[in-house]
Amino acid sequence: PVHLVESGGGSVQAGGYLNLACAASEYTFNKGSMGWFRQAPGKQREGVASITPFNTNTYYADSVKGRFTISQDNAKNTLYLRMNSLKPEDTAMYFCAARMGTCVDCLSPKFFDYWGQGTQVTVSS
Repeated sequence: PVHLVESGGGSVQAGGYLNLACAASEYTFNKGSMGWFRQAPGKQREGVASITPFNTNTYYADSVKGRFTISQDNAKNTLYLRMNSLKPEDTAMYFCAARMGTCVDCLSPKFFDYWGQGTQVTVSS
């Protein structure tokens, strides 16, 4: 089965940065789409950024555009999320997700089949 493991979360002050990574096993990059999602306490899980096969397209939530960058290293089977200029409202559990093939609504959690356990990001003001 596909196995996704996130890392890189932590606590940072507003304006700081973090790099998240998602190591994938039993999953072939460029045969599927991958994404980062987040969920804050009491809120629904929301899409943050996603990337389609062969890096053809990337998608970002309006709230993170210009601050976050999604990328993937096929040789390392790893997905990344670079998060700059972090804000307290970015505080959430961040999840990596994957699906086979491209995606129609690439920021919707319901279109992704495989999920990691999450990594906590906390941004203090």
